[in-house]
Amino acid sequence: MPLEPLPTATRDEIQRLVHGTCDPVFLSELHQALTTGLPDDSGGRQLLHRLGLLGDTLPHDLFEDPARLAAAHAWVAATDPSLCLAALVHHLLCLGSIIQLGDGADEVTGRIKALRSGRAKGVYLITEAGSANSHLATRTRAELDPETGEFTLHTPDVQAAKFGSAGTLDIPQTAVVLARLFTDGTDRGVFAFVADLTDDAGLLPGVEVSSPIGLGALPLDYVQVRFHQVRLPHAHWLADGASIAPDGAFHDPAGSVERRLQRTLRVGQGLWATMPAVAAATSRQSAVQAVTYAQARSTRGKLAPGVPLLTYRTQQRAVLGALADAFALTCAAHGARVLWEESRTASGDQSGAEMGFSPWTAVHQPLAAYKAAAVRLAARVSAECQRRCGFSGHLDANRLAAYHGFHHAFDAAGGDNQLIFYDIGRALAEAGTTGQATDPTPPAAGTPPTSAYWWPAVARRHQHDLTRHLVEQSRAGDLGSPFERWNPLLEDAGLLGEIYANALVAEDVTRTLAGIRDRELADALRALAALHGVTAARRWSGPLLALETLRPADIQALSDAADELCDEILPHLPLLTEAFAHPDDIAPTACDPALAAEGAWTRGGTA
Repeated sequence: MPLEPLPTATRDEIQRLVHGTCDPVFLSELHQALTTGLPDDSGGRQLLHRLGLLGDTLPHDLFEDPARLAAAHAWVAATDPSLCLAALVHHLLCLGSIIQLGDGADEVTGRIKALRSGRAKGVYLITEAGSANSHLATRTRAELDPETGEFTLHTPDVQAAKFGSAGTLDIPQTAVVLARLFTDGTDRGVFAFVADLTDDAGLLPGVEVSSPIGLGALPLDYVQVRFHQVRLPHAHWLADGASIAPDGAFHDPAGSVERRLQRTLRVGQGLWATMPAVAAATSRQSAVQAVTYAQARSTRGKLAPGVPLLTYRTQQRAVLGALADAFALTCAAHGARVLWEESRTASGDQSGAEMGFSPWTAVHQPLAAYKAAAVRLAARVSAECQRRCGFSGHLDANRLAAYHGFHHAFDAAGGDNQLIFYDIGRALAEAGTTGQATDPTPPAAGTPPTSAYWWPAVARRHQHDLTRHLVEQSRAGDLGSPFERWNPLLEDAGLLGEIYANALVAEDVTRTLAGIRDRELADALRALAALHGVTAARRWSGPLLALETLRPADIQALSDAADELCDEILPHLPLLTEAFAHPDDIAPTACDPALAAEGAWTRGGTA
């Protein structure tokens, strides 16, 4: 840590970088909410208490301040990843659906108040356990009773059972359930419905849950849920502008069953826009722990007995590379949040493409890409930091395993990353076949990989090269069914979607650098930005070489470039670790095995 306090201007700029537009008063309230003593109750009551404390820090209009919403969940992720997942579902998916898709009916407003205050836990039930891609073929039914105006929610068979974190049966739980609406026997598309699952006495009539489903990487109350002719008031239909006239005439502004699903799922945009901030927070904390560990840990290797672990180049490239990736995710958090704000105020169709393997890119292609890229990179960062901290990295007290489990689980949760990349890659290639692809500007002649601007240009160039390659392959192959055409090309399509997402992050990094005014901070961040690019290029070396986006000599030069950048970063580590770390009572900043045993020693033979 710096020996002297940081200048006020530097500290203010760091806060804007890490926390966006959040003011210090909010951050102080958030800090207090996450460190307030909790009741002795375990399980559901404690969870409700913590959700209530967190909700108290958020604005009354949950979505009026995306920066505050993102920062709150980012801090929770650094504190307790399991709580973060519960909070993301509670606020962004359950409450988000009710607020954004509902019409403000009094009966549903009461559910909003209970969820906001922590008197009920929010659940989101979308995935059906019995089939892949179930989001595209929801089978849970909600049938209108024309005489009463109520809906009957029903699970047709065991394959249509919903999967979710709804197993805390001793507290009130309110779910948003995605179901296929039928009126007069006609399929009207997938809508969201509000259904109470439990009250203080347990499960409500018609709701059935399985025994708990264990998931060690992310311990929550997972179960399967089935509905047996559960009656829902008409107001519990989150109609999103659709209506049913007294004579039974149905009207939906979406215009089609497919567009209805896209509109119903648009609440996912808030989750995708928030996940980069969450990923950045856990990655910064992981990297700070790994750096601190490598600085303090002396080695006994024969090459140089007694030197700090961070003296080794391999350790520098790994842990400073993690710090660089954490900075890139911090920049992506800003980019995703701005994009979400723009999408919320824009009119017209915000979808990215037609539905393919999943609905996510059709809802919003860039935001889905941000989510997929962010959680995959954060999982890689936490895993690398855990590995570089040896035994200490596996201790529960240091949370690196929990951070990795959280993001590794989100590779499939919240929209499957690989399916997102497949769909993006296929959409980009299809655009290329119609002449819509643009030829990017290559890196300026002589631009070294130690420049922060080198990797964004390389990434966009590789995206262009891979798009052209896929277009050529798709034209050369059998032009039969879409499956026959794309099945052999999906691996490359996934790579194209992934490099598109990586390029979004890379460009956010250069935009962030352009706004930094403090000289020392700018110097440190420029080196981090370049190291992120070098680290990414080394990771992508195979595909880059395969399409000759880079030459073997370019790849060979990356190790020397990484070492040069590590030398630039090392003097700035006190500034960077202070800037990136959460307070010690929120999350540990030192990955020390002694901390786990502090206060727990027992000596034999004492009275």
